[in-house]
This record gives sequence, C-alpha cells and structure tokens, in this order.
Amino acid sequence: MSSQMSIIKRVEGRGLVLPGNDIDTDQIIPARFLRAITFAGLGEQVFRDERFDENGAPRPHPFNDERYHGAEILIVNTNFGCGSSREHAPQALLRFGIKAIVGESFAEIFAGNCAGIGLVVATMARPLVVDLQARVQRDPLLPLLVDIENLLFGCADERFPLAMNEAARAALLGGTWDSLEQLRRDDAAIERVHRRLPPFSTLLNADGQPL
Repeated sequence: MSSQMSIIKRVEGRGLVLPGNDIDTDQIIPARFLRAITFAGLGEQVFRDERFDENGAPRPHPFNDERYHGAEILIVNTNFGCGSSREHAPQALLRFGIKAIVGESFAEIFAGNCAGIGLVVATMARPLVVDLQARVQRDPLLPLLVDIENLLFGCADERFPLAMNEAARAALLGGTWDSLEQLRRDDAAIERVHRRLPPFSTLLNADGQPL
C-alpha cells in the first residue's frame, strides 16, 4: 500500500554546491548533537563547526552563502557521507531544506539512511558533476530538476543521465520509503497478530485491568 503524499517522482529547485571529496558525517553533524532525543532543530546545526567559529561567528561556507538561500538540491563530489553511521546526518540536511543530493559517489550506509527518510540520492559521472557545480556557482538561480522516474537530471533546458540505487528508487516512486508510515497504515494487521501472541495478548492498565 502506498500514499500519494509519500510518492516522490521528482525534485525541482535551485542548487547548492559543496565541493570536496570524503566529506564525512562528523562534518555534516558534529557528534555532540547526537545526544538530542529528537531531530528537531538539527537543520540549524548542519556543518556547525565549519560554518561557525568557537564564538558562533559565521565563517565563509556554502551553507552560509546567501546566494544559495532556499536551495533544495545539494551537489557534491566523491564519497559523500563517509565515516560513522549516524542517521542524524541526513536528518540535518533534510531539515536544513535539502530534498535531493546529487554527486559522484556516496557512502553506502549514508545513502541508505537518506532513502529511509525520503531524501533523494543520485549519482552522475564526474565530468557532469564538475560542470554542473561550475554552472551553479556562476548562476545560483539556475532551475534544476532531479527526475527520479526517468533517471534524468535537468539543468535549465538540458538533460543528463542519472543513476540511483534501484531499491531506493522503487520505494520513492511507490511511496513506500517511510517504514513508520507503512506500520501506521497496518494498524489492523498489527492488532490481529498481537491478539494471537500470548502472553502479550492482553494489555493491562495501571490497575491491572484489560484495556
């Protein structure tokens, strides 16, 4: 079962260029923010130690660049999201406003964590990525498109081939990427199984009475 609200066929918007290889998850969201019990507010902390000095003053950084304000498509290079596995990293990017990341290559676990929250991850050949980064740096207002259905990347009126993990792509197109939403839709089935599994077949309230 899928939801029209969950189906993601394309992402349109402006680009944000983040040059550099091997950008790891500790750079994306420093470890001290992993203590948060919810993901709320993580968008403000993305690349915190690179964007701000020890006194909180802004440093030059693409995520601080006003030219990229409101951008939804992040353009990166090789092995993005490497390092320790932390789901906070894609959550921070998503909550900053990023809806798709296009690059040369991604760390496998990071890409999997992105897929689970509907954050689109796609790859393109290095020459295309480098050319795209240069174009967006020259003109941050360029309209971009990540076409998941047709595996194409659009820049103005041009189209270029994209590649995606096929399981992640199928989940986005089918609206099944959100596992929690899938469980919520199956409340009745969960309840039926629950009732067949003693000794958990009866839930009790604080007074020991069946609910």
